[in-house]
Amino acid sequence: MTRLPDPATAMFAEAAEAPEAVARLLATNGELLAELGDTLRALAPRAVMTCARGSSDHAATYLKHLVETRTGVLVTSVSPSVASVYRAAPVAEQALAIGLSQSGKSPDLLAAMRAAADAGARTLALVNVADSPLAQQSDAVLPLSAGPERSVAATKSFIAMLAGSAALVAVWTQDSALRGAIDALPERLERAWECDWSALVDALAEARGLYVIGRGPGFGVAQEAALKCKETCGLHAEAFSAAEVRHGPMALVGPDFPLLVFRQDDASAAGIDALVADALGQGARVLVASDGAVPRGATWLPLPLADATLVPIAAVQAFYRAANALSVLRGFDPDRPPHLRKVTETV
Repeated sequence: MTRLPDPATAMFAEAAEAPEAVARLLATNGELLAELGDTLRALAPRAVMTCARGSSDHAATYLKHLVETRTGVLVTSVSPSVASVYRAAPVAEQALAIGLSQSGKSPDLLAAMRAAADAGARTLALVNVADSPLAQQSDAVLPLSAGPERSVAATKSFIAMLAGSAALVAVWTQDSALRGAIDALPERLERAWECDWSALVDALAEARGLYVIGRGPGFGVAQEAALKCKETCGLHAEAFSAAEVRHGPMALVGPDFPLLVFRQDDASAAGIDALVADALGQGARVLVASDGAVPRGATWLPLPLADATLVPIAAVQAFYRAANALSVLRGFDPDRPPHLRKVTETV
């Protein structure tokens, strides 16, 4: 199978800039990250609250996994409407509230972060627009440094948010191995961009729906891929953990209902492989993004070798290129999805 042509869109151009964006984030924020690591160890938060919408909330899912598995600190996603609509405040003493956003402008996000601060939480913003309202009202800011995005579909800013999340946890836990893997991430992203995912474009060209599956660090990326299928390709997609999909949703899986699976070689791999085998047994087309072997009968979407924690970041980079091609093939403009705009200011 030959690679399908890449439509010249802003989504394509901006996603292609992700390796440079991550390299810039790491190069310009080295001292700041070290200071944030010191601050987090001194703070020793009893809980972490994340506040985000859309793609940023998917990055928060990734951050939650890293914090809970590497620090043991409980992480919960705060519903912004609790503060902005229902005027309630969390119990947030000795907590860290992290706001994740590309624009840092959404009123409900700002209200939720103010409520957390008023309730005693320390606040941290992971935000692309460094002088945004979210940055200005937060105790600390980690600028994502991804640069402006014109396409409605966020790409490089999402990848920078994932990389920033991983870097934050690495300095918090003083994990030199993870930090070394993060330093190599821009090169891994360059290699992921060159991976041939034409099989995904071919498989989903006429599809009406699919499940996107991930687990552990891959679940947030599965959520993001499902959103992009809807947003840019007019393709209904639902994201599930590899465990949750067995609780009912597997009834839909079959010859006319494909699966896109994100796999990393960690403790979740055996469960992912068992799920893939079961889906293949039900006659489904299963596409597996992996930097290693995949079960016989599945369609392999190749990825460069990387630390298992960072494989999902490389995977979403490869996915963005394929999603851009799939969007145009299905008759859509990924830069201007219907009924959407770049900055969504929900209340």
